[in-house]
Order: sequence, then C-alpha cells, then structure tokens
Amino acid sequence: MDKTKDAFEELYNVIIKLRGPDGCNWDKEQTPSSLRSDLIEETYECIEAIDDKDYKHTSEELGDLYLLVTMLAYMHEQEGLFTVRETLQGISEKLIRRHPHVFGESNAQTPDEIIKQWDEIKTEIEGRKPKDSVLDKISGGLPPLEKAFMIQKKAAKVGFDWQHINDIWSKVHEEIDEVQTAAQESIDELEKEIGDLLFAVVNIARGYKIDPAVALQRTNNKFTKRFHFIERMMKESGKELNSDNFELMDSLWEKAKTFEKEE
Repeated sequence: MDKTKDAFEELYNVIIKLRGPDGCNWDKEQTPSSLRSDLIEETYECIEAIDDKDYKHTSEELGDLYLLVTMLAYMHEQEGLFTVRETLQGISEKLIRRHPHVFGESNAQTPDEIIKQWDEIKTEIEGRKPKDSVLDKISGGLPPLEKAFMIQKKAAKVGFDWQHINDIWSKVHEEIDEVQTAAQESIDELEKEIGDLLFAVVNIARGYKIDPAVALQRTNNKFTKRFHFIERMMKESGKELNSDNFELMDSLWEKAKTFEKEE
C-alpha cells in the first residue's frame, strides 16, 4: 500500500513540475477544455487494450488516464477551485456512503436492491433533487451512440422496455424496411429513418447486455487491422489503392479474415 501511495505522490509531483514555472510550455498552456478530447481518446485506447487482453498496453493506457485525471484536478487546484486531495477524499466518502451494505448495516444483497439503495441515498441522504424527467440525468455531452444507450437504460429502469428480445428484432427489421423506402424519397426522411434504425440496433445490443459503443469500437479496430493488411499487401505488389483494384482489395480483405482465425 505504501508503495502505491508513493507512486501516486510521484505522479502528483511530476504534474506540479510540468505545470510549474520551470515546467513544460505545452503542459502549462493546457486547460480543462483543451484536454477534453484527449480524455475521450485515451479512454477508448484503454478500452481497446482491454479488449485485446494486452495487459502491458492496458497498464500503459490506464497510466495515461491517471495522468489526465490528475492533471485536470490539479488545474482546478491551481485556480483555487478545489484540490486533488478534495477530489480523492470526495470519491472515497461517496463510495463508503453509498455502500452501507459493505461499510454499514444495510441488508441489500441483490444488484436491484443495491441500485435502489444507491438512488435513495442520493436523494434522501445527499439531498439531491429528483430530476423532472428520468432522462434529465443523462449527460448532454455524451456522443449520440452512448446517449441512445443511456436513454434506453433509463427508460427501461422505470418499466418502459420491450418484454421479449424477439420484439426488438421485429423492430429492427421494420426499421430496415423503412430505411429502404425512405431511400427512394428524400435525404431528410432517409436521415430520420437511419437514426431510427440505429436506435433499434442499440436496443438489440442492450437486450443482450452489450454496450454498443464498446462493440462498435471493436469493429473499428478490426476494420483498421484488416485495412492495414490490405495496404501492406497492395504496396508489396506494386498496386494502387483505387476503385479499379476493388476486387483485388476485396480478396485481400477475405485473406485478412482468414489470418485472424488462424491467430
């Protein structure tokens, strides 16, 4: 434990140095706003490392996240708004307060009981005012895919949800038909129907307890890996990447898939 505390203290001191008078000019110019995109990017890179079960890379990416989170907290400390210590103490106190079944005398055991207790503590003990709508709790800063997932989860939590997974599949097929019809009409109508289809697919993912953003990220990574293979093979054969060579590139795509199965 002492070594872990020492390691965090070292990180904190490094950040103080980077942001100090004799520190890095790039780091000193950063603001909480300028680091927002880095925070998102590093989070997805960490997810990729976890998916790949690359533990060395996961450790590295978690380090990047620790850096950003600590840097962001320290920026506010420099402005006198709150301290890094207050941030850490705040989350520790919250975790203890919201887990009375671990640190107190609550008898909550099942996940549903624990979630219900969590919400009650937020309103009854912490005094957080209930939102006018259950959807008001969703951050407006979420990307659309993640936001769709959260909207559905919040609605399902109060009973507004499909009862059977087959019903969701029927909805997906219905939306596909509507997209094909809209494609013959207007771009505006097509955009609306594609949105409905994506929302229905998110529902399918949720029905199987899969986070659609994580699933899509895995596909992005898979496509990128296969496309890199195509680029490498095309370069070795002296062929250009263009539509005239689509059939060759498509065959290389299938070859890349075969290599994946052999790994």
